[in-house]
Amino acid sequence: MTSDENEKTLAAEYVLGLLEGEDKTGAERRLASDAAFAREVETWRTRFMAFDDATEPRPAGDALWRKIEAAIQAPARATATQSAWSQLWGNIGVLRAATLAASFAAILFAIGLVGALKYVRDHQPVMVAVLLDGDKPGAVVHVFADGRVALVPLTTINVPEGRVLEVWTLPSRKRGPVSVGLMSQARTLQLNLKDLTAPRVDQLFEITLEPASGSPTGRPTGPALFKGTTSRAL
Repeated sequence: MTSDENEKTLAAEYVLGLLEGEDKTGAERRLASDAAFAREVETWRTRFMAFDDATEPRPAGDALWRKIEAAIQAPARATATQSAWSQLWGNIGVLRAATLAASFAAILFAIGLVGALKYVRDHQPVMVAVLLDGDKPGAVVHVFADGRVALVPLTTINVPEGRVLEVWTLPSRKRGPVSVGLMSQARTLQLNLKDLTAPRVDQLFEITLEPASGSPTGRPTGPALFKGTTSRAL
């Protein structure tokens, strides 16, 4: 197994909670200090999260239950004088009901699978940006196929009283930095890029510390706490 494959396996096992003891402690240390490993962990988190509640449960309809109940009760209604042929037809009824149930289950499975695949496509990030303070990862920006852009914090960010965290992006040098989100503390945040073109590879995102109501100039005025550029997701 190559080094890259080992990294991916370790990140996947960490996300699934399969690591214990020193292996888990070592992975947590790397998550705080290794940007590449942190990016791999976030990629696996997103992949596994896509399968959580992917489809709504669909109960069987009344018609199907009536068929099943009729099939189950048929033998009890049979009399001792039933001929071999009538008993055979009773068994065929059971088989028909079972066939209907299996067909219905297959249809539900197909519907659920189509919904799950669409959910995965829409919720799989096409680009990510790991925002760093030096070598320390602070947050990840996910750009999704359906147009959503979300920021996910990786660490606690100290926000002094009377200040807020403001998220910026740089769609082009000509336009300059644009504010796309404001938060009083580090949290998962849907970023507002509706007035901008879709993010491109190597687009800058950063988090700055600003006054309580946000930057008074429409441009970053406080220190840049974390920043990074987008790259295509694995």
